[in-house]
Amino acid sequence: MAQKETNSSIYKCCTIKSFKHNGSLHRMWLVNWQVPKERLHPDHAALSLEVLLNEHTLIREADGKEWISRVPAVAFFFPGEWFNVVALLEEKGGIRYYCNIASPPFRYHNVLTYIDYDLDLLMLPDGSVHELDRDEFKKHSVEYRYGADVIEQADRALARLKDRMSRTDIPFRDAEVRRYYKEWKDSVRPKES
Repeated sequence: MAQKETNSSIYKCCTIKSFKHNGSLHRMWLVNWQVPKERLHPDHAALSLEVLLNEHTLIREADGKEWISRVPAVAFFFPGEWFNVVALLEEKGGIRYYCNIASPPFRYHNVLTYIDYDLDLLMLPDGSVHELDRDEFKKHSVEYRYGADVIEQADRALARLKDRMSRTDIPFRDAEVRRYYKEWKDSVRPKES
């Protein structure tokens, strides 16, 4: 008989909020689970990464529209870096990496925030890399009056991400993404007695 015991309490619940440069809300991922420090890969712990997981989580857009995420995700937030990376575990087994050019993350209690600058990189399971939304970045750089420093940080972040991708550097390692997801899923399943 299955007991209701789990050790899921070691994963703390967190909300992710992204904003636009003018301070307006962009999007919220309402339920995410933070990988505890003791479960981080040593290389990830050395970089003080925050690793968050979600699956079928409620996402709320700035206009109030809500939808449920389609595939499990493992998100990597780097202190001081102008990007974050979301590994999307596709149904057919591949991992798609969606990389947001964004301000460094800021954490306040159980809420992690960042400013989304629209410019994105996508790495598909076959290793191909695609830049997305350059036009939107240019439009918003005028509309929201990005300073030269923001534009320079965005360009540097793109270059750093491309370099990490080419070297399969952190966090572009499928085995670690899958391990985080499996350990989290195992922690929320009832234990057999």
